[in-house]
Amino acid sequence: MIVAGLGCRRGTDADAIAAALALACRQAGIDLGSIKALATGSIKEREPGIIALAERLGLPLHIVGDDALKEAEPQTRTVSRHSLAKTASPSLSEGAAIAAVDGPAELLVARVVAEGATCALARARVTP
Repeated sequence: MIVAGLGCRRGTDADAIAAALALACRQAGIDLGSIKALATGSIKEREPGIIALAERLGLPLHIVGDDALKEAEPQTRTVSRHSLAKTASPSLSEGAAIAAVDGPAELLVARVVAEGATCALARARVTP
């Protein structure tokens, strides 16, 4: 299962957020259809562009609380001063993606930035 963690500037529209998602998918070498859920932090739970994108894609949107973001922090790779100032995570998109995966997770793509939005991809850790 691959989850796309999303973040954005306030008021960013769904098309801009979709551009960040598409960039992350290109970097991972996967098709958009491989994404099974979207995730964001509670600070963005009412962000119209994120909600609209989830509806457009027909994907569930997981809202990740600060405790889960904090728990995911050791697995995040990037640090955003803005994210640290506003959330419990150095990377909202990475933390949300990791926290929303059911079970042990790993980052597939660290945070990418496009058009005022961020996206990171996480998947269930494959165990031998």
